[in-house]
Amino acid sequence: MRLRRLANADALAVLVLVAIWLLFFWRLFTPIEADQASIKKGDFSGQFVAFAAYQYQRFTQGEVPLWDPYNNGGLPFIGDTQAAVFYPPRLLTIGLSSLTGGWSYHALELEMTLHVLACSLFMYLLVRRMTLGRRGSPFGAFIAAVIFSYGGFMQSYPPLQLAVLEAAIWLPLAVLGVQEATRTDRMQWRWLLLTGLAFGLSWMAGHPQTSWFTTYLLTAYLAYRGFQQRYRWQVVLASILTFGVLGGALAAVQLLPGVEYLMHTARTGLGFDAKGNGFPVQDVIQFIFPGLVSQWSPLYVGLVGLTLAIIALWRRLPTCFFWGVVTLVAIGLSFGKNSPIFAFFYNVLPGLRFFRGQERGALLIAFSLALLAGMGAAHLISWEKLQDFKASRRIQQGLLALVILCGTVLTLVFVGWLGNHDAYGAYLQPIALSVVLALLTLTLISWLLNTPHNFLRQGLIAGLLIFDLFALSMDSRFNYDPIPPQHQLDFAPPPLIATALADTDVPFRVDGYRALHDNFGSLYQLADMRGISPLFLDGPNAIINTELINPTAWELFAVRYVYTDWEQMPVASEIISSGDDRYGSVNLHRLTDPRPFVTLISDVRVVANDAEARAAVGSVNLRQTIILENTPTLPLENSESNTGTTEITDFNPESFNITVNTPTNAILSVAHPYYSGWKASIDGNTEPILRAYGALSAVEVPAGEHVITFTYDPLSYKIGAVISLIAWIATLGLSAATIIRRKAHG
Repeated sequence: MRLRRLANADALAVLVLVAIWLLFFWRLFTPIEADQASIKKGDFSGQFVAFAAYQYQRFTQGEVPLWDPYNNGGLPFIGDTQAAVFYPPRLLTIGLSSLTGGWSYHALELEMTLHVLACSLFMYLLVRRMTLGRRGSPFGAFIAAVIFSYGGFMQSYPPLQLAVLEAAIWLPLAVLGVQEATRTDRMQWRWLLLTGLAFGLSWMAGHPQTSWFTTYLLTAYLAYRGFQQRYRWQVVLASILTFGVLGGALAAVQLLPGVEYLMHTARTGLGFDAKGNGFPVQDVIQFIFPGLVSQWSPLYVGLVGLTLAIIALWRRLPTCFFWGVVTLVAIGLSFGKNSPIFAFFYNVLPGLRFFRGQERGALLIAFSLALLAGMGAAHLISWEKLQDFKASRRIQQGLLALVILCGTVLTLVFVGWLGNHDAYGAYLQPIALSVVLALLTLTLISWLLNTPHNFLRQGLIAGLLIFDLFALSMDSRFNYDPIPPQHQLDFAPPPLIATALADTDVPFRVDGYRALHDNFGSLYQLADMRGISPLFLDGPNAIINTELINPTAWELFAVRYVYTDWEQMPVASEIISSGDDRYGSVNLHRLTDPRPFVTLISDVRVVANDAEARAAVGSVNLRQTIILENTPTLPLENSESNTGTTEITDFNPESFNITVNTPTNAILSVAHPYYSGWKASIDGNTEPILRAYGALSAVEVPAGEHVITFTYDPLSYKIGAVISLIAWIATLGLSAATIIRRKAHG
């Protein structure tokens, strides 16, 4: 009978979680166009929609998108982690989109919403298992699911920076595997399959910093649980290696190219100051008063949630000490260089120095507080007021103090508002709402303590939490626009873009800082020397991103069209079209004499390294002299001109062919990034690629007529693909065998 009641409670909780998910995102689901909303432009449109559109186009043509020639002057698409090339949910979105009319803005919105739903269900399952056997377990699991999925962190910037959200939602499932593996006095190794699977999916989702925080947490929790269960240290170490190696193997197809790419990006040159940005210390105010410090409130878990988490810590519930420590450490990390805690871990924790934006440590804060709140809620349901009257009074006194604090702040702000409406007006509403919520929290929790088993009172507590969190984030003007998704972004090239696309004499590039913007080169398949991907090859970045009007970069990267508001350019050009973009009026200039994508050069200057190469760029005629870091093996005449001819006969993202006819030995300068994985051949014979100008590619060409082929065939991808394929087959096979065996012994 009890099992049936629990099953009914679980079914009801899941149904309510689905219902509030539909409510939270109803404007993204409604078929009524006048009521529709959509995710704001920004990283979501400029990075994720654009890259996913390129993914869609390549996969639906039966091609694997290894290289992207359309942004950053060219980049290894498989190595850009945020592209999430093989992330299974993304592949599902692409597959469903191909069956329902093609890629769209709304397709990625739906992918985001489904991840939030999955997050709530995973969190419910985790806390349900953590509080197994307690009367309030379903209630506590529901509270935790709501807080983590709809709290200040998950509904702040993660929906816009989609990779953050999609990497974060696998954390509850990974922790669940650890929880179940360590439930008894002997390690249950089969459950680490679940941890490894969730861990691998997090890494494949495309935000390494989030997955790295997950790595820290899983390692620490497994060690903590092993200590509690008195496992030998060899068992704990082996279990950490088990989920780590399994997760890494599952994601190897993306991880290996990603690590390879990271080592060649501008990110590696950043130091402590550049990577130490985080929350200002005053952000702690937003644990109680959301919206006062910044447009988002990632630390906010609701006043009900914060109260329940404090109760769990105060009552010293099982594992709460661990989660309390995680919260405190994560707060310190999230402050970045504003806190000595980050400075300490920056020098101690491996991998932390790779990442910027330490405020993303708020994931661990939100997760830990949600767990604590769930445990606190489950504990309250079994509360016996008459047996612990003093404790009940202390809870009420603490909540009364919260009401007094909120009321005092409101009074002070109101007095300030009377004297200066403009300075204090924006603070009145959020603080007044906090006062109301504090009063309701005091009233409802005090009422619940009188009859903790009362279902109506539990429902009112949950309802207050939902109202609190939804009031903060639902339909937020910082995340959503009140327009249909089809009006956010035109998938058909705008006129200024279409004009350049009409030029079929490819390849060439554009400078799309204006008009094209973001990573829309990938969306419209117009090769742009710029882009907003946070990973940019170090060499091209050092040339391209030094200034906005950059004739040197135009020359080296074979730019033919420049979008700018300038009327007169520093090089000869013709305005062929005009229009407007997000910043105002813009002109499309066609350069009068653009450098071709490939050119033969006979004069060589040899330098020692990239820095010398880039310094020498301004002192030579780039049409006559090429700057190399290795002395050519072929004898050259070192003349200032070469009368040979070149023609690109076939150009694709991962390969292109060049027909060359030169009367003398020469260097073929190619406006293509120098990057490992690219191979060159002359008439079928492998030829080494030289590094030119500290950023680009070149090959030595002997006199005569030849066909030169460039091919992108990275070993990191091939090795990663084999490892991932084996790991996925093994994981799915072992999981199926485990399920069958358990049913057989049922």
